[in-house]
Amino acid sequence: MSKITKNNISFKIGNSVRVNNGTLCPDVEDLNIGGWQGRVSEVTEDEDSNILICIEWDSITLKNMPGYFIEQCGREGFDHLTMYLEAKDIELTKSRDTEEEVAKTVEKIHKIYSWSWLGEEGLRIQKVLAGVDEEGEMEFFRAWKNYLEKNLTFPFDAKVSGYQDKGPLQSGNKVSAKKISMIDDLYGIIIELKHGRKKFAHPLSDLEVINRDSPNYQPLNDYRTWFANR
Repeated sequence: MSKITKNNISFKIGNSVRVNNGTLCPDVEDLNIGGWQGRVSEVTEDEDSNILICIEWDSITLKNMPGYFIEQCGREGFDHLTMYLEAKDIELTKSRDTEEEVAKTVEKIHKIYSWSWLGEEGLRIQKVLAGVDEEGEMEFFRAWKNYLEKNLTFPFDAKVSGYQDKGPLQSGNKVSAKKISMIDDLYGIIIELKHGRKKFAHPLSDLEVINRDSPNYQPLNDYRTWFANR
């Protein structure tokens, strides 16, 4: 039997292909990907000279893809939009969508799972931001404000964190957070606090709850993580 090479492989760039029934995902144990469908984007070889076909999943496959798989891909650095499979695991088929439909579906999935790489913390952040339009960052701030007003108990003890370029408050200062006062389009949520006998307005992203066992610690830390990585 002659060796299969890239020159005599039957799959070409742009072909629509379907995964054969019973095929298991090479990256996630026990995930049956039989019936998944997409388009060939690359024909290549692995280190053992086996022919591999890179498939970009179509919009229908992406819509029906298990959420836990997308989240795991995010945590482990895999790309859930594509997969490399051996030629024996796929067959030619007819396209069932357009590339424009794929692009729209990818955008929707990104909005839902864009923070999955952070694990449990990322899932909490995604829940806070669910349904928010990415066109305007102020909408994100409003979503966080609504969430934190429901989940933070005031007043609480905190300390100033991070480098403070100027102003009376310095990193490490202990303060008492009194309430959320406003949203700033640059500094995000602004908190009213007291340091000694004086009152200040200060970015919430630069505060850290002192008591890690406090129910305030996780909501505020989730916001700080989002603010730093947005």
